[in-house]
Amino acid sequence: MTGIDQDRALPIDPDDAFQAVSNSRRRQVLLSLAQSDGPITASKLAREIAAIENLVDPSEVTSEQRTRVYISLIQSHLETLDDLSVAEYDERGKRLMTTEATKPIARHIREISRSCYEPEEGE
Repeated sequence: MTGIDQDRALPIDPDDAFQAVSNSRRRQVLLSLAQSDGPITASKLAREIAAIENLVDPSEVTSEQRTRVYISLIQSHLETLDDLSVAEYDERGKRLMTTEATKPIARHIREISRSCYEPEEGE
């Protein structure tokens, strides 16, 4: 790759990268997965994401909150991430594993998140 920093390059098609990060739940899945030491279950991801979305500690997430997130992960987001090759989804075990694209795309998500800010009124 000429002119591209190999450490910052994503090993996927740009359209796939944009689709992967176009949803906040998928972004959170990728961030959590990139920080894990191994496979992570859909149930654990659902609890983490429900806690973030409801601004509570994971131990305070209700069954209803977790289930709502779990269903959307299972029915849509985890397969999408697998189809885009940014994560590997084991449908039978309901587990997600990293691919070579997981950590680089998570790094870009963190960089973009740090670079964004809420403009003050009047700007």
